Amino acid sequence: MFSRCYSATTQGIEAYTVEIETHVEAHVPSYAIVGLPDSAVRESKERVLSAMKNSALPFDTNRKITINLAPADIRKEGSAFDLPIALGLLATGGVVDTERLQEYVLLGELALDGTVRPVRGSLNVALHTRKLREKLPNLKGMIVPLENAKEAGLVQEIDVYGVRTLREAVDILNGLLTPDPIRIDIDKIFREDTHEGMLDFSDVKGQEAVKRALEVAAAGGHNIIMVGAPGSGKSMLAKRFPSIMPPLTFDEALETTKIHSVAGTLAPNTPLLTSRPFRSPHHTISDAALVGGGMANIRPGEISLAHHGVLFLDELPEFQRNVLEVLRQPLEDGSIRISRTRMTVEYPASFMLICAMNPCPCGHFGSTIHACTCAEGAIQRYMSKVSGPLLDRIDIHIEVPSVKVEDLSKKSTGEPSKKIRERVIAARERQTRRYMDATIPGSKRRIYKNADLPPKLVEQFCEIGEEGRNVLKMAMNRMGYSARAYDRILKVARTIADLAGVENITTAHLSEAIQYRSLDRQFWNA
Repeated sequence: MFSRCYSATTQGIEAYTVEIETHVEAHVPSYAIVGLPDSAVRESKERVLSAMKNSALPFDTNRKITINLAPADIRKEGSAFDLPIALGLLATGGVVDTERLQEYVLLGELALDGTVRPVRGSLNVALHTRKLREKLPNLKGMIVPLENAKEAGLVQEIDVYGVRTLREAVDILNGLLTPDPIRIDIDKIFREDTHEGMLDFSDVKGQEAVKRALEVAAAGGHNIIMVGAPGSGKSMLAKRFPSIMPPLTFDEALETTKIHSVAGTLAPNTPLLTSRPFRSPHHTISDAALVGGGMANIRPGEISLAHHGVLFLDELPEFQRNVLEVLRQPLEDGSIRISRTRMTVEYPASFMLICAMNPCPCGHFGSTIHACTCAEGAIQRYMSKVSGPLLDRIDIHIEVPSVKVEDLSKKSTGEPSKKIRERVIAARERQTRRYMDATIPGSKRRIYKNADLPPKLVEQFCEIGEEGRNVLKMAMNRMGYSARAYDRILKVARTIADLAGVENITTAHLSEAIQYRSLDRQFWNA
């Protein structure tokens, strides 16, 4: 007796089809799973057989059972094959309609009592199922765990059914249970204010120059580093940064949700992420945890979980040097490629980097209030933990001075995040219109914001007049900036012009952008 059904799994954030072929014959009792299964797939035997027995579903285990997971040359990982394996076995005994079994892509982990538990990557598989219908016209949709149904239901071109138990899945396939497919109101999700309840910039007193720099960073998606004494408000400002960021577009939300779905970090009853991620790893993090990795099971790291959002590194020099250096390539490319002997996986990693650090070990170098107690060699060693090539990839460098007593004693609050966010959104809308049809050369990756501009397109979209070129040439010669810094100054100037609501970059915009690179030499060459 033979049956076939369809499931899927993910490699990176993309899904691929897995055909589950089941063959049962009268022979010496045995149970074998072939097709490069990992330990979690091999262990499915105990879960599947126990789930069928405790669900009162008839199946004779005293036979030779062979299960093939095709394609056989790709490693299969995870527990999501439990449900399709169980249904395939039941189909060989006539308990499940074999024709209807092939109309659905099946996902789900089984508990011993027959309960269907949630799995990772259901949104990714749903998007793949929509494409798969071109090859399999009889394919109608998916049967997934109930906890994953809303997530998969975002793909409205297919029918998605959520089940609590193995028995429910059997009844749906046999036509005994006819629930309505899951439908998600995507417009309603995006109408909700995702910024409500966030920490607000109105709590910050003083630091007007730093708040302006953060506004520019948010408007253009630029990386920023804040250098200042302990207690000057660096972390406070960074934690309020998400409150001024624009909401995700649907395409950005879908791509971000796919990553979090694969990682298993989606909150319950959250089918779609509509607010930008904010990740703040501790300085003891390893390089593999930061960029992603693993041996047999490659998972996305913090930089991918921060895709279309913010990665905040507090106390930057406390991170291991090798951990910081692995950021260089993803900051440039917007993605990370992780290679292992068996496979190579690519994850998106287009994130904003916000860094905060002290200027020296004691934190008071350059202060007019407190005397620095660090030896010159100690300061140099401390600052050298952050390499020049990494700093070159950070667009905005800003000094955060200690807050004056006069500012702290003021009863009035600062400008609220909502007003700043309105200006940021207006600037982003200008960029969206400008880059509507632009993509990065040699890649299909879209350009959403000024920070995404590759060097080839900087001159095209960041034109400056003769006077501006003279100003920039003078700054380059005086400060000794690199060629990469030249491009980043132009992109920041483009953002400042967008905030001002004008199309042409003026010398005033250029001068402000140059000012945001002044720490290049003030601290690192002190």
